[in-house]
Amino acid sequence: MSLTEITQGMSERVSKNGAIDGKVVTFDFGDEGVVRIDGKAAPATVSNDDSDTDCRVKVSMADFKDIADGKQNAQMAFMMGKLKVEGDMGIALQLGKILG
Repeated sequence: MSLTEITQGMSERVSKNGAIDGKVVTFDFGDEGVVRIDGKAAPATVSNDDSDTDCRVKVSMADFKDIADGKQNAQMAFMMGKLKVEGDMGIALQLGKILG
């Protein structure tokens, strides 16, 4: 799964399910890039810009794919250190709305 495919998928999910209103979430895939969901914009936008964010979720693309496909539980990935959250943890708890 490429960054372009993840970005497109996130854009479709945000269009369908909405974003976390008034918040910005960045999925950080390290050297492979980022996907930023801006819930402050109306309508919410999805981009690959690495700028200010309320919550940064650091995860490998492989682990992200497994979580998105339902093969791995996000909470278990967090407890195992495969998924790290910086910033507002309350936002991270609402990510099921975006990923669902």
